[in-house]
Amino acid sequence: MTLRRFGRQMGHRKALFRNQVSDLFTYGKIETTEMKAKEIRILAEKLITLGKQGDLHARREAAKVITDKAVVKKLFDEIATRYTERNGGYTRVVKLGPRRGDAAPMAIIELV
Repeated sequence: MTLRRFGRQMGHRKALFRNQVSDLFTYGKIETTEMKAKEIRILAEKLITLGKQGDLHARREAAKVITDKAVVKKLFDEIATRYTERNGGYTRVVKLGPRRGDAAPMAIIELV
C-alpha cells in the first residue's frame, strides 16, 4: 500500500496511519511530519471517495481502516456530503518549518 516505511514494522505503520487518519477526520486538521502527511493524504482521499459512494459495502471497507464507529459515521454523514460536487483534492498539506528537536520538516494536513 505505501512506498515509505518510516523505519517501522508493517503492523505499526498501519496502526500509525489509521490513528492519524481518524484524528484528521475527527479534528479536521493535524500537525505531523511532511512525509507522513503525504502518506496520510493518499489514505484519506480514498476513504472520502468511499464515503461519497455511501453504500453498505463502502461503509464496511472504510470500517476496515477506521476502527472507531463514530468517526466512520462522521465520515459518511458529514465529511463526504461536503464533497459531493468535488472530484478529488479533499485534503491540503501546508508545509511548516523544521521541528525544533531534530529539524524534521513539519506540515499541517487539513480537509479543504
